[in-house]
Amino acid sequence: MLMFFTLCLALTLLFLNRPAYALSTDWLINPQQPEARVRLHLSGEEDSDSRQLSAALEVQLSGDWKTYWRSPGEAGIPPEVDWRINQQQGSSNVENVEWLWPVPERIEMLGLHTFGYKNGTVFPLLIQVEDLSEPVSINAKLQLSSCTTICVLTDYDIRLDFTPSELESDPEASFLIDKALSQVPTYMPDTGLSTESVVWDKGSNKVIVTAHSETGWEKEVDVIIDGQEDITFSVPDIKVQGSQLQAVMDASSWLGDYDLSEEKVTVTLLNGDSALEKSLSVKKGSVSSLTNDSTTTSLIVLLGLALLGGLILNLMPCVLPVLGMKLSSVLHASGQETSLTRKQFLSSAAGIIFSFWLLAIFLWALKLTGNSIGWGIQFQNPWFIGFMVAVTALFAANLMDMFEIRLPSFLSTRLATTGDNSTAGHFVQGMFATLLATPCSAPFLGTAVAFALSTNSFNLFAIFTALGVGLALPYLLIAAKPALLKWMPKPGHWMINLRRILALMLLATTLWLTSLLQAYLPVYLLLVIALIPTLLILHRLLISMMPHSGKGLLLLPALFLSLAIVLFGAWSTGLFTPEKSTSDSLAWQPLNEQEIARMVAEGKTVFVDVTADWCVTCKANKIRVIDRDPTNSLLQQVNVIPMKGDWTRPSEEINAYLQKNGRFGVPFNIVYGPGAPEGLPLPVILDHETVAAAIQQASSR
Repeated sequence: MLMFFTLCLALTLLFLNRPAYALSTDWLINPQQPEARVRLHLSGEEDSDSRQLSAALEVQLSGDWKTYWRSPGEAGIPPEVDWRINQQQGSSNVENVEWLWPVPERIEMLGLHTFGYKNGTVFPLLIQVEDLSEPVSINAKLQLSSCTTICVLTDYDIRLDFTPSELESDPEASFLIDKALSQVPTYMPDTGLSTESVVWDKGSNKVIVTAHSETGWEKEVDVIIDGQEDITFSVPDIKVQGSQLQAVMDASSWLGDYDLSEEKVTVTLLNGDSALEKSLSVKKGSVSSLTNDSTTTSLIVLLGLALLGGLILNLMPCVLPVLGMKLSSVLHASGQETSLTRKQFLSSAAGIIFSFWLLAIFLWALKLTGNSIGWGIQFQNPWFIGFMVAVTALFAANLMDMFEIRLPSFLSTRLATTGDNSTAGHFVQGMFATLLATPCSAPFLGTAVAFALSTNSFNLFAIFTALGVGLALPYLLIAAKPALLKWMPKPGHWMINLRRILALMLLATTLWLTSLLQAYLPVYLLLVIALIPTLLILHRLLISMMPHSGKGLLLLPALFLSLAIVLFGAWSTGLFTPEKSTSDSLAWQPLNEQEIARMVAEGKTVFVDVTADWCVTCKANKIRVIDRDPTNSLLQQVNVIPMKGDWTRPSEEINAYLQKNGRFGVPFNIVYGPGAPEGLPLPVILDHETVAAAIQQASSR
């Protein structure tokens, strides 16, 4: 019994003399915002010279909620703490609190750019006390703004009592705070970054930041300016030449006229995982001629590429089904007045350019609302595909003279008929040509579209206008020189056969578009949808070829022929298999960026194919190159990993991957390996030699 009391006494004395551990508050939750919680941490570490304590404010947000940086951008309110220093019933023995800000993320929503932290963050704090040996009482109020599509402003009372000299270091809290400090630009080690100047061009209301990086610039680069409360700065237009960087951004203020010269601003450079924050005085100047010239030159070059890409698009297989409307227009124009011919071809060209403007408006609206954007993404929508199925079937039936589509007589229009002398029908034919062209890509097209979708609104519409003019050039050429029609053969019976061929081409397009709906509709319904136009058009074809045979008599062979075509097409596209287990001999892996990095680190070569079922150019690459030797044999080697990203249906992951690589459409092929860890992008249209050379280069060490 004596030993028991002795042991209890010893444990009691040990407990009473043990130093106190560092403190943290409990999680604080405001009932008005259950998706957010905060707490204050103390690491227990102190600096006796400065009388500073290491602390942090941890903010956790669930779902898509975010909070803001010290300068929230075009919307939002930064978090703020009232420490109530030198106030009655406020914090005592506290001289000052320094709030440190980790590197923020640029967040775009509804066309507005803000800076903040998704799912929360940890804000490091440096609490300076008056006397380390005296008790400290913290009685503060935090005001936190958290947002998704709505914003909630909530308050949190933070209370904590402790004596600094009695605290013991808490490893978990120290790790949390040190990790947060590593994200604060002013606490990062020398990153080789330097901000050289900030220039204000009052004439154009632009700010130009010049910076330098000793280690080069990463793909993910951003420049943020803050420090002027009433002035906001646009997304920077960044140009990199070697180690030099120049960022140009618009400055605007709700106050109206303003002058930034000689004002102080804080510039934050973000270069991959590195960052630099520096305060500078703004100097008066102008946008350098180098920037203006290079921007203008690059835009002119890209407009030329867009024009050339649009012209080449006329030769791509996507536009071949529209050949019927083109040739019908040409044949119909033979022998008519020159002025009418010019009007009709100008109308077709106007329809093409107008439809490219509609595409630009559509993509611009998606960009403003933060949705995925890309060339041909309308084919990810089953309603659009269904609409195109109906339109192509109607055009095919129209070419077989099954009907004429007439609008009300007061419009005096026959829509898309070959015997129509009005301009409206030719205008619609031009629009239709554009819609069917979008599943195709062509040389130079990807570069122009990628620039258009990543730049400002003016450049977006300029590039799409150039694309439209390129696709419309054949029409514009005949409109400018109607005499070229004299080279066309004389009208005759051959025109009827040509119309039949063109109708069958459009029918094939209808069946292909129907096959794209297999991800949305049951098989039996797809077969019915495909069979109806096939039966009607083939029946009409047989009647036109054998006019003396009875219509009822020809219905049975038309039905058998239609069933054979539809069933063969369904079988060849894998419609009857639950999974797409076609004759593909390659063991494709799903696209995964982490897996790419891991495999390259293991010395393997990765061939990435980002494709879509609705992409005709993708299918052409697969049939001509990927599925044929020698490329197919190369991709089956043990050390080569084929990886596929399927963009048939919307995918944020694949969309982000494409944009990360400067692409906004498919096909996109790239090869990674020990000799090319960053990847070797391949041209839009593949060939065996290019693929083999890329695999060889990427495989080398």
